Amino acid sequence: MSDIAPAARRFRPAVGRFWPAALAAAMVLPTWNGGGPEQVTSLAQALSLLPLLYLLVETFHWRRGTWAVLATLLVSFTALQAVDVVDPAAVVAAVALAVLVWGGVRGRLFTSTALQAQALGMIGFGAVTLAGLIVAPDAGRYIVAAGWFAHGLWDLVHLKRDKVVLRSYAQWCAVVDVLIAANLVLVH
Repeated sequence: MSDIAPAARRFRPAVGRFWPAALAAAMVLPTWNGGGPEQVTSLAQALSLLPLLYLLVETFHWRRGTWAVLATLLVSFTALQAVDVVDPAAVVAAVALAVLVWGGVRGRLFTSTALQAQALGMIGFGAVTLAGLIVAPDAGRYIVAAGWFAHGLWDLVHLKRDKVVLRSYAQWCAVVDVLIAANLVLVH
């Protein structure tokens, strides 16, 4: 029994460091399927949420609330999809524009390189979302997959730099993003 105790003590720090990655895998892997064009559309729209979270957190200094911002965005996005009155990506674009205007009015958009990076990320990932939504679903699948994979890299940069969002969120999101990208490419 005494041999187990040291091994358990060595295991606990790893669990503490990698729980976000394990949670991400547990959440995404069971949902792998060969969904059709509607899956591509839904994942393209969801892709637009990722840079919005970063933009909101940086603009309003909500780093400690990263997970709460994620929960709010997911609930709002799901509600928009359920009512099916307006395209969720259009709402995300409108919110992003309002946040960018707010950042400009407050002067931070012109003085903060961190906010400028998030604004460029919003524009770039927004363009990928739009492209994924307007091209044929077969091509859109690969564009959207590239966007999810690129956002996984975006997360890893933020994880390494320990900037903007919580490290736990950046780790979780990177794994979610890469797994979703792989699902889009490998399972169709």
